[in-house]
Amino acid sequence: MRLLVVEDDPLISRTLQRSLSTLGYAIDVFDTLAPARDAARQGGFDLILLDLGLPDGQGMDLLSELRQRNDLTPVLIITARDGVDDRVRGLDLGADDYLAKPFSLVEMEARVRALLRRSQGRSDNTLRFGPLAMSTRSGTFTLVGATLDLPPRERLLLESLMLHAGKVVSREVIEGKVFGYGEVGSNALEVYISRLRKRLAGSEIQIRTLRGLGYRLEMTDAG
Repeated sequence: MRLLVVEDDPLISRTLQRSLSTLGYAIDVFDTLAPARDAARQGGFDLILLDLGLPDGQGMDLLSELRQRNDLTPVLIITARDGVDDRVRGLDLGADDYLAKPFSLVEMEARVRALLRRSQGRSDNTLRFGPLAMSTRSGTFTLVGATLDLPPRERLLLESLMLHAGKVVSREVIEGKVFGYGEVGSNALEVYISRLRKRLAGSEIQIRTLRGLGYRLEMTDAG
């Protein structure tokens, strides 16, 4: 899963990036509002961790913009402002949770997992599709009980397909998840699709290409 961290304190942003990357998340970090706003508009994020006081503006403004355009990406506000008024305003604007600095990394990680579960309609920390499973707590995949050792982008690709298993996922959505904020080579996605197909070969799981539409993760006997 891809997370956007908007935090201007370099020590905190490095700590968040290290902690969340260890859990298997792809992290994009910005320390000012303007580039974070551009990245959020491009989309592809599963959750946003948002500081309020930024050098070039207020995190509340970004939160307000997201909700005004009906972007329902979960937002966890992380800030030194722990007053009741700030918490109420943030929640009223559409924040999903609020964590005051200083905070425990263990608690932060648990809140991130909880928000992701809620947004995806899951009751636990595991994604499942047939014999394929992913632990969203550790970022590990298993196929028929055997661990799949996937590099980061293949992991993000398979996760993106699993989140919409049985349904077509557009190329644009997948590229946003896999490559994040920046330009993507014309055949980069096909390279990773091909690698992942080889890893799934011989199993009941396949990735089908639907020309002009996108890709679908399905069982081999699916029509």
